[in-house]
Amino acid sequence: MTHEDSLSHEASDLRAATLRLARRIRQQRSVTTMTDGQFAVLVNLHLHGPHTLRALAERDGITAPSMNRTINSLEELGYVTRVADTEDRRKVRIAIADEGSVVVEETIQRRDGWLAQVLEGLGPDERRVLHEAAEIILREVHR
Repeated sequence: MTHEDSLSHEASDLRAATLRLARRIRQQRSVTTMTDGQFAVLVNLHLHGPHTLRALAERDGITAPSMNRTINSLEELGYVTRVADTEDRRKVRIAIADEGSVVVEETIQRRDGWLAQVLEGLGPDERRVLHEAAEIILREVHR
């Protein structure tokens, strides 16, 4: 097996494992009817505060009309509100409602809890390897 074949095989294994892990983590949520896109918007608002519709769309790399549909559905569910911009009253900002923050916090707790259960079933050496792998992955992603 050549060096390139070996790297390709390792890359494929890592991709498959991370995708399966991400899928299992995404399944751990407090609201099962919410899409990943809707949850991502709630997390963004929870972490970074109110945004304009355009800023949210740009952040997620989608069109403003698509983001508007997402916001409309989240607003109907009571997870976000539209508020006037304090500096420019013509602008509207999207803010997370208390109910939306509860969804984010409960989902994070569920996901962390699920991962903690997985880790609990591993030995100390395996947990150390995974911790080191997480550090490497984050370093490379932020590069």
